[in-house]
Amino acid sequence: MKIGLAQLNPTVGDLAGNAEQIRQAAHRSVSQGVRLLLTPELSLCGYPPRDLLMRRSFVDDMQQMLERLATELPAELAVLIGFAEANVTAPNQGGKPLHNSTALLLDGRIQQIFHKRLLPTYDVFDEDRYFEPGYQVNRFQLDSITFGVTVCEDLWNDEEFWGKRTYKTNPIAELNQLGVDLVVNLSASPYSVGKQRLREAMLSHSAKRYSCPIIYTNQVGGNDDLIFDGSSLGVDRQGNLVSRLPAFVSDLAVIEYDPVSANILPASVTPLPTSEAAELWSALVLGVQDYGRKCGFSKAVIGLSGGIDSSLVAAIAVAAFGPENVLGVLMPSPYSSEHSVADAAALAENLGIRTETLPIGELMQGYDTTFSDLFAGTEFGVAEENIQSRIRGSLLMAVSNKFGYLLLSTGNKSEMAVGYCTLYGDMNGGLAVIADVPKTKVYEICRWLNHPHHSLTQPSTLKTHSPIPPGVLSKPPSAELKPDQKDSDSLPSYEVLDDILERLVQRQESAAQIVQAGHEAAVVDRVIQLVSRAEFKRRQAPPVLKVTDRAFGMGWRMPIASRWSSHLPEAKLTADTSVHL
Repeated sequence: MKIGLAQLNPTVGDLAGNAEQIRQAAHRSVSQGVRLLLTPELSLCGYPPRDLLMRRSFVDDMQQMLERLATELPAELAVLIGFAEANVTAPNQGGKPLHNSTALLLDGRIQQIFHKRLLPTYDVFDEDRYFEPGYQVNRFQLDSITFGVTVCEDLWNDEEFWGKRTYKTNPIAELNQLGVDLVVNLSASPYSVGKQRLREAMLSHSAKRYSCPIIYTNQVGGNDDLIFDGSSLGVDRQGNLVSRLPAFVSDLAVIEYDPVSANILPASVTPLPTSEAAELWSALVLGVQDYGRKCGFSKAVIGLSGGIDSSLVAAIAVAAFGPENVLGVLMPSPYSSEHSVADAAALAENLGIRTETLPIGELMQGYDTTFSDLFAGTEFGVAEENIQSRIRGSLLMAVSNKFGYLLLSTGNKSEMAVGYCTLYGDMNGGLAVIADVPKTKVYEICRWLNHPHHSLTQPSTLKTHSPIPPGVLSKPPSAELKPDQKDSDSLPSYEVLDDILERLVQRQESAAQIVQAGHEAAVVDRVIQLVSRAEFKRRQAPPVLKVTDRAFGMGWRMPIASRWSSHLPEAKLTADTSVHL
């Protein structure tokens, strides 16, 4: 039997558009002799639909579209489609109003419906808010082959692999007890760097443990802050990877199941991205491209400072929208160095984008005049420095409003973590492109991008193999908000800072553990203070493209007003605990 994997890129809420993608995949599958077609989790409405699920009209429209699809798809093709179904028992038994469901369509009608059993409520997931879990083992028979049906999280509870159980139920173990021939999984598993290797190890372990092949179909594309990498795959009953679809692109592949060997046969295995930098590049380009497309933007505007962050974001924007659709705005102040202005211009030339120069010196003088009486007798400080950033932010927002461009924010994760950014200034934007990419990783991606032998994992419109000017990579990082300013004046080196942040934010280590890893106690304590104080800023940031397991987005739910501290008991806290805007 031939089984099709439709790696689709749905838009949340676009029922008609998503249904059309399924139709096209179905007709292509029939032409290749496919008998069963798999689509991703909630493929009809897109994942995650969030509070759209609270609108009964949305759920009703989805049901009607599903019923219509059943009559329109080729009758001889069995298709598994993900959708949200009303829970008919909820009013009487107090359950959640919906099920995260999968429908089996065949012969012009809905043959069976299966409910997702394990509902994640960690990180970006909030499925218990909407869905009642399924309690029945999900299986069906087609041409004398028994399929076990699982939905995303249903695969992620093998106590042997994880060393624990997160849920009481292990759907794979229960399917194995009933003797299914193979397991299929419909997923909408968000991307994070390195996650595909973890998925493959987990699926290989389960397939080998239960001597049962597993076919996994994942959503691809960007929806708001989440990026889905696809990377759908099949593992045989021995745990061998026999098929892998490409990452970050829509695709349709076919895997054949052999009833004689009770196994799936080897098919095409697309290589993984060649490096972590290549993987992150492709993810970020897709995230920006889909955010723009799905939100109605075809052009982008970026403030070019001549620094490493804006250079990387500009390159990503060009790969996502094309150079003719990206505008770079240079806004030099009296503190801008000549090499920064020159580097910004060189970058624009390398990328082939149009630029506009809007000097802000006179605007700064206007602010100085306005505040001369109120600020009299005070020293120049953070307030005056931030005025420059806010002038630039206002100019960029004006360009965005005037021409309908998407303003891309250029701050990185290191700055976002410690608040080294300005509210209503450089934090302005419709999308924070690299706010989940640490500063050291920004440099790594840029060096990879400049390597003359690299191979981009998706089509790019970059006109040169070395778009980042050498000066951008070599000069010390600086916000240039006062004479001869460097980031190192206020922060530890980024190598030190990023390791502390990795341990604090990603691994959730204590201050004592971070010090034991080799960092100075005073530096650790200072970074912890900065991270805590910056929560006020992060709450007002644009959506952050998530590329790690712990991004400053919807999965980060820290309080703004909080007195709890994980500081070292022997460290002396500073008296200044205010929030610097």
